[in-house]
Amino acid sequence: MRTYGQYCPIARASEILAERWSLIVLRNIVILGCRTFNEIADGAPGLSRGLLSKRLRELERGGVIEIHPKPGGSGSTYEPTQAGRELSAVLVALQHWGSKWAELTPEHAHPGVVLWMWATFYLDRDQFPSGRVLIRFDYPTLSGPGSLSWLLIERGDAEICDKHPGGEEHLVVVVHDPIAFARWHLGEIQWREALRSGAIEVNGSRALARALPTWHRHHDRGSQPLHA
Repeated sequence: MRTYGQYCPIARASEILAERWSLIVLRNIVILGCRTFNEIADGAPGLSRGLLSKRLRELERGGVIEIHPKPGGSGSTYEPTQAGRELSAVLVALQHWGSKWAELTPEHAHPGVVLWMWATFYLDRDQFPSGRVLIRFDYPTLSGPGSLSWLLIERGDAEICDKHPGGEEHLVVVVHDPIAFARWHLGEIQWREALRSGAIEVNGSRALARALPTWHRHHDRGSQPLHA
């Protein structure tokens, strides 16, 4: 591990935490509760698996996570240590600072990542309708395979699909403005504002269209947990 050669606690902490991607990896483990390599990787699009492995080993050496073999299977699990758990307050403070001072640009607002974060951690499954529901998300500002996603609701659970999983599409959500989609997820604007402005367009079942934003666990609440 590289050192700043300074006794200052900020310098010593930075040696562990300030490498690129380290705080994102810690966010996924400490705040979001990711425990497997794939879960951590899914929450860090753009991070190569090789670099993720390196960062995890560095964080283990720094004493903020523990790596254990999966019981009875291949792979490992990743748990915060006491030092890692105490970083929760640091990460939340960074969230508040970033919300106030760090500009949200299109480069930060990939709609597929917003959907992943919502579907993986912030969907209120108690609000799901009975039966199977398939929702297509279109991202016209993107091109190629990543310009479509499907949210499949089935048996009280949710799954994001990169390919059509089959069956009838009940809703189509068109994200014309990814920044507005991210701001809604962060609780900065209301769903109806995004619809009224044309930032988001919803077609299909009216009942499902009305219900969709209520599936967000922090919809219309004044406080939010940490987000991507």
